Amino acid sequence: MDPAGLRVELKALIVSELNLKGRDPATIPDDSPLFGAGLGLDSLDALQLAMVIEERYGVRIPEGDEARTIFASVAAIADHIVRVRGG
Repeated sequence: MDPAGLRVELKALIVSELNLKGRDPATIPDDSPLFGAGLGLDSLDALQLAMVIEERYGVRIPEGDEARTIFASVAAIADHIVRVRGG
């Protein structure tokens, strides 16, 4: 799985699934925080995003502190997916 292509795909998924109207996926930096000062996502967004990622990519998103690390940025999500799927 191509990590760069996966990051592009994840950005589009975030914008479409979380209804970030008017947001161009290409403007989301790979390492920008998704929560707080970054995209401003909240815990409900995290739950929805986790469900979509688990369904689409077949990887489990754990709860708690481990999920916070995975959802730190688009790059962190992509790294998790690549690691779990074996490269």
